[in-house]
Amino acid sequence: MGCCGDEDDDILKQLIPNLPDETLDIQYSTGILNLTGQLSEPMAGGEGTYDDVISPMNSNFYALICRDILRSIFERLPISDLARAACVCRLWNSVASDREIQTTAFKSPWKLKNVIGNPGSGSFWRDNSLGKFAISHRLVRGDTVASLAVKYSVQVTGIKRLNNMMSDHGIHSRERLLIPVSKPELLLNGTCYIELDVYAKREVAVLYLEGGPDGNLNCLNRTSSSTRGKRRIIDSMRRSMQVDDGTAEYYWSISNGDPRAAFSEFSEDLRWEHQSRLL
Repeated sequence: MGCCGDEDDDILKQLIPNLPDETLDIQYSTGILNLTGQLSEPMAGGEGTYDDVISPMNSNFYALICRDILRSIFERLPISDLARAACVCRLWNSVASDREIQTTAFKSPWKLKNVIGNPGSGSFWRDNSLGKFAISHRLVRGDTVASLAVKYSVQVTGIKRLNNMMSDHGIHSRERLLIPVSKPELLLNGTCYIELDVYAKREVAVLYLEGGPDGNLNCLNRTSSSTRGKRRIIDSMRRSMQVDDGTAEYYWSISNGDPRAAFSEFSEDLRWEHQSRLL
């Protein structure tokens, strides 16, 4: 994140470009860099004179409270480090939660052109691994799971797992299938749509290789359908877990909208409570 280590020097050079390189060899634990570029020894008791110094350990350090500087730094962070930065304080969270910064970090590794849609859970932006993406394939007569696996060079089990299919027969009741993305180059300059798929039962960044979303497909995420879909999933989780709405929503949120992961987290917590004899 650039809060410590070798990257600190680069940040300071950008903030104070006129300082010679040798003054940036900073010993944070023993000295403080003042405005003249010299290292000042801390006062007795570990307290320095903060009136004329710039220090990463000083709560008045300009770079840590200036939104413009924070924004310029956060725009360069990968999505995982951006999520960590959001946990530091309220100011950092407000800057790191900016939609433009989140979208840029989400697109950057895959060189996506655009990401369209608003996720129902803020945790959606914390992960942009390849498994977050899927290709939308509209089913036509003659399609089978095996033929689609060959066409897109993926595993049959991968298609079934993503679409929550127990057998090949489930394909006949659907208008489309989500296909796992196996080749990162498919995302290059692509546009993805954030959708809550009613079969996958989680939010996915969906890529359309030909055109865009078809408004006639009832499995696509719209503002109203997304809310209804989320409500159905949470209701189902609440009944299965035998918990209240708040608990079901909590596990849904920490699992990034993945019911399987939510049940796994819930089971782990129950197991821990039983082992700790809290029940």
